[in-house]
Amino acid sequence: MTNSMSRREEKAARRADLSGAGPVREERPPARFPGATATFALFGEVLLVGLLVTVGGILLVTLPAALAAGIRHLRRYLHAEASPHRQFWRDYMTALPGGLVVGGGALVLVLLLLLDIDLANSGLPGGGAIAIVGWVGLAVVAVILLVTAGAWTPEGWRAAIGRAPGALAADLPGALYLAATAAFVCVVTWALVPLVIPALGCAALAVVAIPERRRLR
Repeated sequence: MTNSMSRREEKAARRADLSGAGPVREERPPARFPGATATFALFGEVLLVGLLVTVGGILLVTLPAALAAGIRHLRRYLHAEASPHRQFWRDYMTALPGGLVVGGGALVLVLLLLLDIDLANSGLPGGGAIAIVGWVGLAVVAVILLVTAGAWTPEGWRAAIGRAPGALAADLPGALYLAATAAFVCVVTWALVPLVIPALGCAALAVVAIPERRRLR
């Protein structure tokens, strides 16, 4: 019991040292992302988040809630805040009711756009232009979904949806990066389905990291 307590105290002291929230073991400015100092540990956490998001989003309509919870988990981890896995599930259950509405709407749009692309490839006049519209529409849906999931807080999905347009307008290159992220998830999943797990973890990390690049300039 004593050894268990000492290990917990050691972990708490290490977290406080990394985050700058407590006594430090050596003088240095606090890291911007103290949780990212151990590269291999970060890689493992990204894989774990990918697994959690995959399990939580397995029904597709539950994917927005799973992404929102996974993104919040990674934010806590990167800032060396307490990030127990049970908190992911608390966030997931909080996000789920409104997330089902968001997920249902996104799924309907995706199916309509896929139908549009399928019809365009069936030999309709102007099919090439129609297909382009369909693919662009899919990219827009994916980007809005990622941005909205990244903006979600327990305050609710309505507030997150309200913040999404401003975030996109303020960082158009970031929106392109997110579109590339969504394409990456689709391509690797199409190539080998189990790769959806690390791909979704990387997508959650991208939602956290892409807006931060502007602040590091």
